[in-house]
Amino acid sequence: MTDIEKDILYTNIPEKQYAEKVAIDHRKKYAQFFTPFPVALFMAKWITSAENCSKILEPAFGLGIFSRAMLKLKDENLKIVGFETDNVILKEATIIVKPLSDKGRIEIIDQDYLYSEWEDKYDGILCNPPYFKFHDYDNKSALNEINRKLGISLNGFTNLYALFLLKSIYQLNDKGRAAYIIPSEFMNSDYGKNVKSFLLKSNTLRYVIIFDFNENLFDDALTTASILLLAKDNCHKEVKFITVQSKEDVDLLSQMIETYPAETNLRSVKTFKTESINADLKWRSYYKNSVAGKYKNLVPLSLYGKVVRGIATGDNDYFIFNREKQKKYSIKNEYLLPCITKANDVSVFFFTKEHFEKLKDTNKNIFLIDLNKAQDKNLFEYIRIGEEKGVHKKYLTSKRNPWYALENRPPSPIWISVFNRKEAKFIRNEAAIYNLTAFHCMYMDMLYESETDLLFAYLLTDIAKEIINDNRREYGNGLKKFEPNDLNHSKMVDLKSLDRDLRAEILQYYQGVRKSEADKTESSNYLHKLNEIFERILKN
Repeated sequence: MTDIEKDILYTNIPEKQYAEKVAIDHRKKYAQFFTPFPVALFMAKWITSAENCSKILEPAFGLGIFSRAMLKLKDENLKIVGFETDNVILKEATIIVKPLSDKGRIEIIDQDYLYSEWEDKYDGILCNPPYFKFHDYDNKSALNEINRKLGISLNGFTNLYALFLLKSIYQLNDKGRAAYIIPSEFMNSDYGKNVKSFLLKSNTLRYVIIFDFNENLFDDALTTASILLLAKDNCHKEVKFITVQSKEDVDLLSQMIETYPAETNLRSVKTFKTESINADLKWRSYYKNSVAGKYKNLVPLSLYGKVVRGIATGDNDYFIFNREKQKKYSIKNEYLLPCITKANDVSVFFFTKEHFEKLKDTNKNIFLIDLNKAQDKNLFEYIRIGEEKGVHKKYLTSKRNPWYALENRPPSPIWISVFNRKEAKFIRNEAAIYNLTAFHCMYMDMLYESETDLLFAYLLTDIAKEIINDNRREYGNGLKKFEPNDLNHSKMVDLKSLDRDLRAEILQYYQGVRKSEADKTESSNYLHKLNEIFERILKN
């Protein structure tokens, strides 16, 4: 191999060239988000630092960045096997790795890794697996195979990358090592509990490295990345959680690899005995300090109500209407439900009927067609149009009977934003209208319906948002997300700790915020007073 070839292959140039000539839609279809070469090299160092390192697996080959990194570090006695299903990238990969495979060291197999031979064992496995949500692939047969082989019970929401990870652990030789770069969301999600449980029981997890910075590690992918370093060596019964602040910090971790299994004194390292780590907890608590831990008088938010996601239509373009579309299809008002469809349409704390009328007058998409009780020829015609367009065959609609039935989600008194970049947004739904999945719905427990304004007064405060932030999920570019159960399990002030006088004072300031917003005057003083009160309660 020439020096020029090395200068190309030992960088991200092949990935950049591929991205320039292959459409983003194709790359997203196959979940092709490429690992930076310095990161791939770091992961390869974990593999080459092992005593025996000759048979290597790259389960999601792509353009072979891990194989290239391995061969840069260790140019002898390596046999690399890769799996790839996309013929477009497979053709490119064959050309790219040709200078590296002059001795038959790299074999790329055109097959889905999950359906490859389970009993093939490897000394090292490196992978940036495809990121597919559960309904984006045929997960049933793959899940059944994983569950049968490993004796576990993964649920249908398990992401594809987790299946790759679990199979790879099974295929490690004794003293073998694996390095996986995957989204960190599984550590803080419900479906991740069984995955984490298997990681702990296998006693292979050694390091969890979290990339905690605002820039994306992968172009075009909204994920927060983490690296899992695993070893089947029985050297340790503990796991180290390490937070990395920038790409440059990856270089500092080489010391950790070189000294393993000896102890290291790197900063930002938190070490826990494997047996003490709880798979049922969000693992954020192991690498980040909990805000809620600083306060008293806290109870689960689920004590006072339940958060569920908004209405999922299955095809927003079909089910959502504005005034113009209503006229086009001659749909009567009685069949259109007032509904917030986009988070950007709401910029206030208190959403009133007046706000809704303004959206309606500007032809915003703020209606949801209700076809459940169709008794109108225009509705029947619109159903026919939907079937002609194949709406009834889409993922959600195909599972409903009839396919155009809406989910049962009555208007909720409080909306909670799903995504945010700074802080969670809470909206008091005074207009009593419906909402799609841009917001979650919070329904009060019947016993506490009279406390709705008091609870919402708390949610308006900075301290409430700070505590709830403990349960967030993080994606790339500073994007944060809350799933309904993240909110249900979050902590909030115990309203029972508020006496009658304090409640009256809180509601007085609450009305001040509401009136200020209606009058379009400054409300920060009222919000500050509310925050002071709740902060005092939570610190006493």
